[in-house]
Amino acid sequence: MNKDRIQGRWRQLKGRLREHWGRLIGDDFEAIAGKREQFLGRLQERHGMLRDQLEKPQAERQVRSPDFRFED
Repeated sequence: MNKDRIQGRWRQLKGRLREHWGRLIGDDFEAIAGKREQFLGRLQERHGMLRDQLEKPQAERQVRSPDFRFED
């Protein structure tokens, strides 16, 4: 198991916790951010991609559509 896969699993766990916390406090944006974190973690685990490679396409989408944003 390589470093990217381990980091991907850790990122998924953090995302689940963040999503759960967002639901507990009733913060939809926090829950959505947790889902995003889980998704990026799955990509990193399955494809061994680095964080920068995963977030580049999202940053490009934000430039094209500035009204739609994920908050970190």
